Amino acid sequence: MTALGTDTTVAVVGTGTMGQGIAQVALVAGHPVRLYDSAPGRAAQASEAIVRRLDRMVGKGRIPAAERDAARARLSPAEALAELADAALVVEAILEQLPVKQELFRSLEDIVPVDCLLATNTSSLSVTAVAGGLRHPGRCVGMHFFNPAPLLPLVEIVSGFATDETAAAAAYDTAAAWGKTPVRSADAPGFIVNRIARPFYAEALRVHEERAADPATIDAVLREGSGFRMGPFELTDLIGQDVNEAVTHSVWTAFFQDPKFTPSLAQRRLVESGLHGRKTGRGWFDYAEGARRPEPHTAGPCPAPSSVAVHAELPGPAAVLCELIEEAGIKVTRDRTPGESEGFVRLPGGARLALTDGRPATGRGPGTTIRFDLSLDYRAATRVALAPSATATEADLAEAVGLFQALGKQVSVIADLPGMIVARTVAMIVDFAVDAAARDVATPDDIDTAMRLGVNYPGGPMEWVDRLGARWVRGLLDSLHHQNAGGRYVPSWALRRRADLEELVL
Repeated sequence: MTALGTDTTVAVVGTGTMGQGIAQVALVAGHPVRLYDSAPGRAAQASEAIVRRLDRMVGKGRIPAAERDAARARLSPAEALAELADAALVVEAILEQLPVKQELFRSLEDIVPVDCLLATNTSSLSVTAVAGGLRHPGRCVGMHFFNPAPLLPLVEIVSGFATDETAAAAAYDTAAAWGKTPVRSADAPGFIVNRIARPFYAEALRVHEERAADPATIDAVLREGSGFRMGPFELTDLIGQDVNEAVTHSVWTAFFQDPKFTPSLAQRRLVESGLHGRKTGRGWFDYAEGARRPEPHTAGPCPAPSSVAVHAELPGPAAVLCELIEEAGIKVTRDRTPGESEGFVRLPGGARLALTDGRPATGRGPGTTIRFDLSLDYRAATRVALAPSATATEADLAEAVGLFQALGKQVSVIADLPGMIVARTVAMIVDFAVDAAARDVATPDDIDTAMRLGVNYPGGPMEWVDRLGARWVRGLLDSLHHQNAGGRYVPSWALRRRADLEELVL
């Protein structure tokens, strides 16, 4: 264990929301904490704000008053950078601008002891670049906390190209001693979370831009259909559209404008309009007092079919639908349609109900196809999206809607879009995760831990690829690429290799 002792001073530079949060974490863990901000008087104001939060914690019974009093005695604002000379760890949480961070660390190197850890809380800049101008870059490490730092457990410990292993280990163990859950990451663009989470926002924005569904419906399908804590539109409104778009642009630039990371024009226009989300009173949704949130598109009640036929085996997690249909009292028979290899449900009127595979419902040979979206857990899901082909009649769609309503699901009907909503989002997240693991950005376990704790995913993407199968994910992305040439949906070599290995095992 190489955690810093609680008798050592932790300094935090930058007193915004993140700086105050990190200082509070170190303070509650027992360290003397010194706060510095280049703006005169800001450190003293931040110290007072932290004490007020400690007072509220006492009022809620989370800490005893004596602990609050001791913490208050250990907290002190600094009026000059030189007052950080005795720090064992300095965490910067200042502007997300590389030259500013580099200048700060060069100044600190002339002040703090040679064994003092220098940590950057950057969310998207290169730790290697931040440390690039230092005489001793080995002591510079990324400690990326998540907002709000006192509440969210995850801390990404990022090793730059020159970071000493002892420095990374000390940062990791110190974060653990503070009650956090640290994960190790290489210094790759976006680290773990901000790299792998990009498709959660990007695919939702793409669906909206292609006018397949509105933001409220997209949010509801991802939230109620697969267990994501928040939908991407409401989440980016909470984060701040300007902040989210800046991270997306930073990662895209760092990857030399790889089309997989291309920012959204719709989000750019929102930012240019000053509609940054909750903090400005409006983003994708209106947060003014009395404003009504738009409701997701939900189909009206339809009668359930008395029986359906199931052809072949429904793929992946959709296989449980046969059980759910029978449990709902609907008769299930087996349909052996010649020449069909894809598993699907045959509705009484003759339409096929099939899990999306990245191809549109329209053009799937003779007859009518209605696609349903992926769910990571169909038994727990309370909403499912349907996409009918151009040949589907109202009667066909009513049978499909009624079937899922009989299973206890609300139904959102969207346009016939390849990959729909959940499937394309999950497939892209899985591809990014598998690629990151193959490139040693982080271990598979750390990737899953980071995505569960950092962005509250209903599971880890490395777990998802095991459940869905790499072949299914690869096939969906290949189909999406065929429909949308340009490179965005090309499966990574790591996913292709994993899918090939699955085929060898079978």
